[in-house]
Amino acid sequence: MILKNSLNHINVFFTFLNTQARQYYLNSRLYNKKISRVRLNNLEYKPSPSLLDCLIKYNKEKKNINSFLFNDIWNNENISLKDYKNLHSFFWLFSLDLKSSKKDIQSVILKWIDKNINYNASSWEIDILSKRIISWISNSKMSYEDSSQSYKNKFDEITKKQINHLINEIGRSIWVDDKMIGCSAIILAGISYNDKNFLSYGFNLLRKIIKISFDNEGFPKSRNIRQLAFYLKYFVLIREWLKESQNEIPEYLNEIIFYLGQSYVLIHKNIEPNFLFNGNQISKNTNFNNYLKRLGYNFKNGSFETGGYIFLKNKKNCLAADLGVPPEKEFSKDYQSGALSFEFLSNNNKIICNSGYFQNFKHQLNLISKSTACHSSLNIDNSSSVSFVKQKSGINKINSSLKVFNKKVLSDKNYWSLEASHNGYLKKFGIIHHRKIEFFHEISKLSGVDKIEKRDNLKEPNFEIRFHLDPVAKVMKTQDGKSIYIGLKSEGWKFTSLNNNISFETGLYFGNKNKFIENQNILISGKVSDNEVIINWEIEKIK
Repeated sequence: MILKNSLNHINVFFTFLNTQARQYYLNSRLYNKKISRVRLNNLEYKPSPSLLDCLIKYNKEKKNINSFLFNDIWNNENISLKDYKNLHSFFWLFSLDLKSSKKDIQSVILKWIDKNINYNASSWEIDILSKRIISWISNSKMSYEDSSQSYKNKFDEITKKQINHLINEIGRSIWVDDKMIGCSAIILAGISYNDKNFLSYGFNLLRKIIKISFDNEGFPKSRNIRQLAFYLKYFVLIREWLKESQNEIPEYLNEIIFYLGQSYVLIHKNIEPNFLFNGNQISKNTNFNNYLKRLGYNFKNGSFETGGYIFLKNKKNCLAADLGVPPEKEFSKDYQSGALSFEFLSNNNKIICNSGYFQNFKHQLNLISKSTACHSSLNIDNSSSVSFVKQKSGINKINSSLKVFNKKVLSDKNYWSLEASHNGYLKKFGIIHHRKIEFFHEISKLSGVDKIEKRDNLKEPNFEIRFHLDPVAKVMKTQDGKSIYIGLKSEGWKFTSLNNNISFETGLYFGNKNKFIENQNILISGKVSDNEVIINWEIEKIK
């Protein structure tokens, strides 16, 4: 133990020395000279700013540059980290109207260049730098056109210098999202300056991201629905840049868009609420759906399964479930232990949901939101179906995994059925969890069976099955204690589990990014005292 701790301290010490040496090199004249070697030429391709509509969140009401105060903004150190990132990314350029003074806009950019001409750990951070390049080039009508040749030379030089730094450092980034944004910036610069070196590097990186980050069916290995939409937006954006600039579109780019589009349409078509599985949060997809429609993307999917998720839909109802295995440790930073959890919707109202995800990994609520207790599924003795371990970065990743087996899905006109088993509790408790859920359309009834199969006779752990509710839902227990009424907007549903102890309790809901509010969840609890425990439950619409 002492030897292990000593080795850890030595490893931390050398990591610190390496980081310090790296920063010294990046701030040196030698490095500055290396990334300053650029071939000066003017922008040849100037993309339409509207192609960024899928990514940029800004008010539709455009503002004039004069409404912003930029006199000493680059010298202001007393701003929050969020404001700093927003400011230095220059995404605020998309909120300006075309009547804004180009001279004033270019003056602001010129002052930034004078202040940040050399590498700066804060303002040259990969995410900020990449967004800045995309914003500058995409808003070239304001940031570049009708300027002096002297200004253009400075603009071109600092843009290419930043791309050189990006190419030099992007491989060291641990954040896959940063690599995707950086890859997009490199490709855009390559297209806009007709730079074959930039394009070659960007395309090679793009292929590498696709190969490493997606499974054989084109779904993110993280199984993160939010990340699926993120990737699709950037892949479509890159494709539209190539199309607009009349460059050849690589076949592997068309292929990954096709597969992601199939998954995206299965998950989001005709469904307003977001499904809260594995790192997903509430977001509005209307703008992106309109964006895809405007550009002629018409994805179709006749299946009901993607990425280990099941989505059974009709005009009124939707039953979604996580019947997939956890991702590999490398891709598990946003994974939540919700094996066999489900969500049920009626007329776009969530009758049963999961609790959502607290994204800030530095907060204790991040680990709490990963627990099985935050999902509409079974947990044993307050344990989760998989365990997590904190990395040096502070991120919690999978430490133990599970297998899903006996999976069956049936989808008919008037009947749905899904079932599966998992062994996440086998090693610790000797337990296999089997779940079957059926939905009968004509009588609007959801019927479920959870079977707990105990293979270790020495242990008698407690079990809990939770059914999480939308925060706006109202619950009331009947006088006989056998049923719970659920009121949600204009609908009423009755939850029943005969011969079981049922109640409801207050929980936490993390549907909105890095926020939490209280919600209610229905609870079935008991003890696994027999070799097989069967829990029947049903949720029926009140006529």
